[in-house]
Formats: sequence, structure tokens, C-alpha cells
Amino acid sequence: MKALSLLTALALLFLTSCSGLNKAQMGAGAGAAGGALVGQIIGHNTEATLIGAAVGTMIGYIIGNEMDKYDREQLNHVYERGMSGQTSAWINPDTGNQYRVTPQPAYTDPQNKQICRKAEIDAVIDGKHEKTYATACRDQYGHWQLR
Repeated sequence: MKALSLLTALALLFLTSCSGLNKAQMGAGAGAAGGALVGQIIGHNTEATLIGAAVGTMIGYIIGNEMDKYDREQLNHVYERGMSGQTSAWINPDTGNQYRVTPQPAYTDPQNKQICRKAEIDAVIDGKHEKTYATACRDQYGHWQLR
């Protein structure tokens, strides 16, 4: 638990003290903190915390680096209204990046009692294909927040 507290404190310090960071760096920091928390909850040991931080960093970096406001709005729309198992696709008119998102059925997270959905995200960014899986949960205001 000490490792989790230290990692979370460092991530928060990193995010709040560096306002000049780009979206990728901020996404990586937030992903690391979230991943570490999930890793600790699931594994209850330092190894699980570090693995969670690594995975969270990667996902946070990809999403923070490549998705701008338009893309996040489209992704939120898929989480909110997308039919489970049906792929929604869009092309960002400014960047030309292409996204295909296939949401899964909503479920209640047993740990925090939030409504969550997983989704498979296929993206073509600068001509390179990337595939990742993301989970979003409703916050206290009903908005979808990526984990």
C-alpha cells in the first residue's frame, strides 16, 4: 500500500506542477496513477501495482496523445449511446485520424459501484494502425470518464 500511496502522490505532483505538458504526457501520468490504483486493488502487491502503472501509462499516452476534443466527444457518444457489439467509426476532420470503436455491454463495477463499459478501439493514426482496449465509468455527475 505504501508503493501505491507514493506512486499516486508522485503522479499527482507531476501533473499539477507541470502545466506545460502536452496531452500525451498528461495522459501518461494520469494513466499511470489510475493503472497503479487498479493494479493494487486487483493484486494487492507491489508487482501488480507496477504492472498496472505500466499498462495505464501506455493507454493514457495513446489516448492523450492522439485524441483531441472532437475524438473524445465521439468516444463519449459511443460509450453513451453505442449498441453493444456494434462498431462506430469516425474520421477526425482536422487530423485525418480514423477510429473504430466497439463497445461492450455496461456493467456495475463491484468495487466502486459505478456503471462501466469496456470498448475495443482501433485507430489509424499517421498511417499506423493501433489497437487498444479502454474502460470508461460514469462519474458522480453521469459523465463517462476513461480509466
